[in-house]
This record gives sequence, structure tokens and C-alpha cells, in this order.
Amino acid sequence: MQYLKFADERSRPCRDLIYRIMLDSPQRIVDLGCGPGNSTADLAGRWPDAEITGLDYSTEMITAARNTYPRQEWIHVDISSWKALVPVDLIFSNAALQWVDHHADLLPKLMHMLKAGGALAIQMPANYHTAPAQKLIRDLAADIRWHKIFPSVIRKWHCHEPEFYYDLLSRIATKLDLWTSEYIHILNRHEDIVEWYKGTGLRPYLDVLSTSERADFIAAYQDLIARNYPPQADGRILFPFRRLFLIAYR
Repeated sequence: MQYLKFADERSRPCRDLIYRIMLDSPQRIVDLGCGPGNSTADLAGRWPDAEITGLDYSTEMITAARNTYPRQEWIHVDISSWKALVPVDLIFSNAALQWVDHHADLLPKLMHMLKAGGALAIQMPANYHTAPAQKLIRDLAADIRWHKIFPSVIRKWHCHEPEFYYDLLSRIATKLDLWTSEYIHILNRHEDIVEWYKGTGLRPYLDVLSTSERADFIAAYQDLIARNYPPQADGRILFPFRRLFLIAYR
């Protein structure tokens, strides 16, 4: 699975978020956008006695999670339409809510699904507008060679600055923890950045291309990456990646 090619780098922010959550023994945990189950397994590692449910819209991801972790509960559902049947202690989401729009409506709704004293904990990529690798995807798609191929609306990432989430949640949270971190991933070659985005930011573009078009688009993108990410003295590539973290307690 493409997403798992950089499992260690993608898991590090997840674990950083998990171990900053100030809950001793939550009984019910929901992992929104659980993917292939890695984040759910990390949650179970900290709270082994909790009842943990993983949710994802991708049938491929849910199938992978169910095959790898058969003891957990897995549900195929759209995050924006999910509703908890009973209040839960922790709603957790690692690198998923950037795919879901209307955070101004969604996050307060999630807060109201928590028990008193429960927590909403979220981590999202926060580099859509600033990272060269992200901007280069959009620049390439707008090039004369490609712009007529893509639909007028390509699925975008949705992540606001910390001030937005503070104003949104500070009135309904008893405590709010907000921070950003920039991870500097050390990669061996420029192709690794391309492989990274094949599982995330490139996906909405590649999904609408034919096999031959996809190969041409990836080759053009890789050329742009090589120009914008100079190698270090030893030939390796530094790949900065900014992320936003949020923990809101009810």
C-alpha cells in the first residue's frame, strides 16, 4: 500500500499527539480516518483496555485494517456523516481531517459527542499553502499541458491556522492545547518526495489520469522537485513538513 511506504515518518506525529493527551483511562475511543489501522494500534498501545473503533471512508483502508488487526472494530463511513451512538471519551484523528471540509461545523459537532471530561485530538498536515512540494503539484496541474485534463474542482486539503481553531473551540472547551511542529524528514533521493505524495497530495490528480498520462505527470513533477529541493553534501534530501496539533477537552 502506497501510504505505508513511509510508515515510520507518518507514525511519529501520531504518537506525539497520543502521548500529549491528558486522559488516564478512556473507555471508548474512536479513530476518525483510521487508514490501515496504524494509528488505532498506537492508541491501543497506550490504552490497551479501551474499546477502540476505527472509521474510514476507504474500503481499501478498512479491509487492510481488518486483516491486520482483526480484534478491533472497523467501520466504513464518511467522517462528515458519522454520529456517535453514545458519548465517547476520546475522538482521535491523525492526518485525516484535512480531507474533510467545513471544520467550523464539524469540530463543534464532534465536541458534543464527547463525554464530560473527554477529548478531541487532531493532527493535520499544515503545509498546503507553504510547502514547495504542495505548490508544485498545483502549478504543474495549471500548466497548459495539463489544465484541460483536470476537472474544475480538485479535492483540496482543508487546514486552517491555529487562530481559527482557537476561536472556534475556546468557547466550548474547558481546556485547549494547540501547537504546530515542522518535521525535517531525511530522504535518500528526490524520488522519495514523489513517492510520499503519491499516497496523499498527488492522489486527487493521479486518480483522473490515464496510465500514460499518470507516468508523464509524475515524471514532470519529479523534475520540479529536483529543482526545488537541493541535496545536502552527502546527497540526501531534507524534506520539511509542517503539521498542526489540537487537543480540546470538553
